[in-house]
Amino acid sequence: MLGLPDDIHAFLFDLDGVLTQTATVHAAAWKDMFDTFLRAEADRTGAPFVPFDPVADYDEYVDGRPRLDGTRGFLESRGIHLPEGDEQDAPGTRTVQGLSRAKNDTVLRMIREQGVEPYPGSVAYLRRLRDLGLPRAVVSSSANCRDVLRAARIDDLVDVVVDGITARRDHLAGKPAPDTYLAAARQLGTSPEHAAVFEDALAGVASGRAGGFGTVVGIDRVGQAEELRAHGADLVVQDLAELLPDAPGDAR
Repeated sequence: MLGLPDDIHAFLFDLDGVLTQTATVHAAAWKDMFDTFLRAEADRTGAPFVPFDPVADYDEYVDGRPRLDGTRGFLESRGIHLPEGDEQDAPGTRTVQGLSRAKNDTVLRMIREQGVEPYPGSVAYLRRLRDLGLPRAVVSSSANCRDVLRAARIDDLVDVVVDGITARRDHLAGKPAPDTYLAAARQLGTSPEHAAVFEDALAGVASGRAGGFGTVVGIDRVGQAEELRAHGADLVVQDLAELLPDAPGDAR
């Protein structure tokens, strides 16, 4: 059904890069925040300034992960260990919380200025699922998930949202742990083996595989099909429209 095995009855989607064209916005916001911090660190320590790579560093350390985990992960890759701080830290404070807040402020500003566009193929796929009465969830590490869904005008196409706010409230481990996807499957009333996960992030694909989901679909927006497979994708497509029965498929 819809390009997947017949025993798949529920559909769980990541947001950024799968449903909405916001992954590049997040990558730019991470780069803005980290480069500002790294320049200050270089000035403070005399070490050379090595900028954040919005492709390699983004994919490896932050894409798909909760914001605080992404900040910690990238800093640790550079051998930098900062105090955790707390939620009251001003944006840009030299703490994990302060840097993470700076990133969030930047991405919200960029979304306000640029707007949010969904991928047309993803909208078509969601609409087909809705018309068939099949349950749909969005599972995102972002605390801004519902705002983005509304801005993209697709909030009416999903039944359940499990996001960064849900994860914090319910003490769910972030991706690549499977906890958030498993929580969404429970809310949809299905078992993982009868649900499909759709992800563009390597950590997200690993999350779907770790949760024992029936099918994990990798969405290859940036030319990383082999990496998606290596992390657990059962099939890889460039756009969800390829899975529609009336479209020429390119599932790889």
